[in-house]
Amino acid sequence: MRMENPGTVDTPVIACRDVAKTFATQKTSLEVLRNLSLEVRDNEFVVLLGPGQCGKTTLVNMIAGLEKTTAGSILYRGQPISGPNPRLGVVYQTTALFPWFTVMKNVDFGPRMKRMSRIQRLERAQYFINLVGLQGFENAYPVKLSGGMRQRVGIARAYANDPDVMLMDEPFGHLDAQTRYSMQEALERIWSKERRTVVFITNNIEEAIYLADRIILLTNCPTSVKKEVIIDLPRPRDYVSREFLDIREQISSIVEVTK
Repeated sequence: MRMENPGTVDTPVIACRDVAKTFATQKTSLEVLRNLSLEVRDNEFVVLLGPGQCGKTTLVNMIAGLEKTTAGSILYRGQPISGPNPRLGVVYQTTALFPWFTVMKNVDFGPRMKRMSRIQRLERAQYFINLVGLQGFENAYPVKLSGGMRQRVGIARAYANDPDVMLMDEPFGHLDAQTRYSMQEALERIWSKERRTVVFITNNIEEAIYLADRIILLTNCPTSVKKEVIIDLPRPRDYVSREFLDIREQISSIVEVTK
């Protein structure tokens, strides 16, 4: 593990430049982000690690074009983000699947909206259903699936849309521990096979180390970047290896100071 100061020299896919966000009403205001700068590169798996309620979801929503900045700018491949962009896929903790659609119809929804031919879209959907380990459940409805299975459908649906960047906001936060470990392993396997630039939000240190190429540690609210940590462990990673535990201890000490 090695530490870096925030910022990089190569052209980023996502760039946040001195981003600030304040939610204001007539009587009060809440400063959520303050002078936050970070960059994400092509095919990187970047994890934003910070305490609960520090503004991580707000940041993801702004990168996704769903919220505007109060100050500063957010760029996608050098262009300001001014609204939702189909090249930026989002997976939230709540998957929001269409309950009246089967697994297959949920996953092929994006390609269908793009007017892809029926054969092409079904082949594409089947590929990603297989990739997330849900073959045999194509005709099942979300109500019949476990939480982990629904999240797999959400990931398959996002990948089927062929995004350039995947924004994942604590997608495993509501799952039980065993299912969460299983989903981390599945996501790592999917990402290794179907490379995308990923920005993943979590407040779980082990999850961050297991998944990340680079971890960006965030301060408490109002949020800014505290430190960047490059994780150079080979994949797939072992949660109980000496190297993994050493990194966990070092990050824990930084996070404690951050809080």
